[in-house]
Amino acid sequence: MTIRPEALLSGWRGRRLLLELALRSEALRADRDGTQVPLAQAVMSASYDLDPGQGRSVVFYLGPRVPEPTPAATPETVASLLGQVRLADVDQDLVLRALAEVVVNARYWQEPDGDDVLAATAVVRAALGRIATHVAGSAAAVGWWNEPVARADQHTVAWDDAAPAPTDGTGDPEVRLASWRVGVLKGERHAVKHAPADPAASWSGEWWSTPPSELTRTTRGLGRSGPAGLWLVEDGMGWERAVTSRVAVPAEARVYEIDGPDAWAALCLAHPLDVTAQKRHDWYRTTGRAERWVIPDWAILALEYDAIHLTTAAYLAAAGTAIPVDRGTCSVIAGWNPDETYWLTDVVRPDEDGAVWVLDDEDWVPGS
Repeated sequence: MTIRPEALLSGWRGRRLLLELALRSEALRADRDGTQVPLAQAVMSASYDLDPGQGRSVVFYLGPRVPEPTPAATPETVASLLGQVRLADVDQDLVLRALAEVVVNARYWQEPDGDDVLAATAVVRAALGRIATHVAGSAAAVGWWNEPVARADQHTVAWDDAAPAPTDGTGDPEVRLASWRVGVLKGERHAVKHAPADPAASWSGEWWSTPPSELTRTTRGLGRSGPAGLWLVEDGMGWERAVTSRVAVPAEARVYEIDGPDAWAALCLAHPLDVTAQKRHDWYRTTGRAERWVIPDWAILALEYDAIHLTTAAYLAAAGTAIPVDRGTCSVIAGWNPDETYWLTDVVRPDEDGAVWVLDDEDWVPGS
């Protein structure tokens, strides 16, 4: 299916991906030819100057290819170099590693980092257009990004230190969703009473907008690379070993496809849960907007759908952005992983036999 270049340019994660692919293209050429990496140097400098954590949570490091300090770079410098970099062919290995880097750097509890801010400047965003067109034309590697859930090829991922399945009944999706809904409503009442009304106040809480994490979650298989869920993990814990299991999806399973911001907004509009008081501070920092905030009521939606699937294309276009729902009301896709499917009902079961994977440098490979 066709990927639209403008969709890649519209979102924080999409722009960051394009920048990452340009950097990796330069690095591949440098490794082969022994050349310098002027784009990487310029991005490092310009990003540092734009980062909200400059001098505190972010420090400037001169990498091994930089023999001496270089002059400060600007977004215009970066844009010029983006126009000169020779882009590598887009294959699954290149794009999967780049996408993994982009996903692990997502954050919705504070301001976008320097690379995100740099990629969003008008001049750099315009320069990324060439890369967006290059990526969109590589259907063999990225065509799955906007495909619906791969019903015949779904897998769970159990990390090495995952907690055991609950035995007190809370593992039942209906029970878990009901408990989740009670918790969200209780959290909102507490925040209304105790959290500052000023969105810029130093306050934080639960910033994600996913269904409860204890539900079954699956992603598609990517051939010899294994399931996408091995690679594409927001806010991960540095896992180095996992067991993946194939999941049989019934043909009649009702799956809602989040294929863009409009599909997310429709869920929120149909069944909203008001979370303004508990999320206003985190989402103000990440979007710069003070709104009435809502999330989908996953407990109610479980009466209509068995599962919710977020396409990778929708993730790249919309994750971390303020998505308009209604007048004065917005929502944020936060904490989701690309191509992730949450199962709201008890219609799928992982196979008992799983495959072991281990992290070797930056690659997931079969293990034992």
